[in-house]
Amino acid sequence: MVDAVKTSGTPAPAPKTNRVGLTLADYKGAPSTLCDGCGHDAITAQVIKAAFELGLEPHMVAKMSGIGCSSKTPAYFLSRSHGFNAVHGRMPSVATGVSMANQDLTILAVSGDGDTASIGLGQFCHVVRRNVPMVYIIENNGVYGLTKGQFSATADLGSKLKTGVVNELPPIDLCGLAIELNCGFVARSFAGDPKQLAALIKAALCHNGTAVLDVISPCVTFNNHEGSTKSYKYAKESEVALHELGFVPFFEQIAVEYAPGTVQEVEFHDGSKITLKKTELDYDPCNKDLAIDTIHKAGREHQFLTGLLYIDEKKPDFTSIMGLVPGPLSALPESKLRPGKKALDEIMAALM
Repeated sequence: MVDAVKTSGTPAPAPKTNRVGLTLADYKGAPSTLCDGCGHDAITAQVIKAAFELGLEPHMVAKMSGIGCSSKTPAYFLSRSHGFNAVHGRMPSVATGVSMANQDLTILAVSGDGDTASIGLGQFCHVVRRNVPMVYIIENNGVYGLTKGQFSATADLGSKLKTGVVNELPPIDLCGLAIELNCGFVARSFAGDPKQLAALIKAALCHNGTAVLDVISPCVTFNNHEGSTKSYKYAKESEVALHELGFVPFFEQIAVEYAPGTVQEVEFHDGSKITLKKTELDYDPCNKDLAIDTIHKAGREHQFLTGLLYIDEKKPDFTSIMGLVPGPLSALPESKLRPGKKALDEIMAALM
């Protein structure tokens, strides 16, 4: 007979809570049904981490997606949030409507390279052009995973399928396109680089306007072999990080000043700490021409650039351009929805 193991009776420590009193588990969703090792699940983990660390209110988040493996992922995070799975390639239109109806919501959109760069390319261009306030994450694996791994529009020229078929068409670089369309926040990352990815997601969530984040997310079933330029091996060997990234959320301003090439430890308001390293690399993400030239140069040299490629924090967002009143339109009182004769006369006079 084996003696029972006596426990100390010490209660387990309470889970850590964030600034709004929620735990990391409060930001999780349903169990993933994607293939084991899928890069999309790695992105989901960093979305959960970023939302927790920023202290987002889940009920104030709207998760939007289209069709594809990538568009299933919103089910796997922030189960307490609103969600809408739109028609293939048409998610940006629905997200625009959500933004117009309630600008208090944080819109977190997840799409794929097919949903964005093929059938949804026109929608992508216009949501960027309008600068609709939303985070637009592209889970980019270069293939159509749901239809057995054909090349997508982001597959690199000369890359190979598992069957040995070689891609003969040039790719669409969604980051380069977004910058050409004057997107105010453009970044690229890799699903296998959690530290950089989490920092970029947090920065994107705090950006006022459209934030495009292209994440190379290898498809372990159809596009993770020798000859693929969207595989884990290729990404790890070819990645060129533009800068060391950290993100300090603006709850209250934390200022740091240190010389290039040095390291600085910064303490956050919740007591956690981050170590920042300022690199010597002379890259200015506020310079649009430099961003485009750098992307083109990296393409010629078969380099995979990651980091914040371009940012313009002064660009007005769509809700400001449209002059929308603060708050959800559904909460407007009748006095605002049915203006009197004087207000209507003023409107008519302005149109003459």
